[in-house]
Amino acid sequence: MTKSLFDPTAMPVEGLAGEAALAPELLSAEAVRARFARTLPWDPEASDEALAAPALRLRRAAVLVPLVERPEGLTVLLTKRTDHLSSHAGQISFPGGRAEELDSSPIETALREAEEEIGLHRRHVEIIGVLPEHVTISAYRVTPVVALVKPPFELRADPNEVAEIFEVPLAFLMAGSNHQRRSVMLTDGAGKRTFYAMPYQDYFIWGATAAMLRNLYHFLRA
Repeated sequence: MTKSLFDPTAMPVEGLAGEAALAPELLSAEAVRARFARTLPWDPEASDEALAAPALRLRRAAVLVPLVERPEGLTVLLTKRTDHLSSHAGQISFPGGRAEELDSSPIETALREAEEEIGLHRRHVEIIGVLPEHVTISAYRVTPVVALVKPPFELRADPNEVAEIFEVPLAFLMAGSNHQRRSVMLTDGAGKRTFYAMPYQDYFIWGATAAMLRNLYHFLRA
């Protein structure tokens, strides 16, 4: 999403997705790795962002969805973007960005961007799979690349892009009771836009990041 013209935190909660939390045995590193090694039928969830995309020329991008192997369980590593950026300013995001000509694949894009944005060296990263592409209203076709990340590792935020790096328990994000549905009426008669939000402590996870987490939830519970 581009820099928001509205405050998503002020939009009322219209409901909760409400599905049951995933069982702990589905959320271990071994179980998640095994799930990506299997082919099972499941249905990705469509996003309202894609509705604005057909008339746009989409640019390729990729993000790394880093699942950190902590003693207390897997966590999801996320970033808060700096407020001065022209797009996605101040939002919660996965490390990632636009594909470059020399990138051989979305995996390479995700690994390169994670190194540049947060200093996560690829020697700590085990790629286990990818999720369906997510089309954003800012005209990107984003591939989420899911990885297990083994501590210890050192991170270094690029101050031009990343204001903060933090982790959220995977178990919190994989519970439908924590998936809020909110909406906003767009200007110029563009209609109503619905989006997911997953507030955690002082962090407001919403939009494309929340939508990709929803698809991770659907994938793991298949």
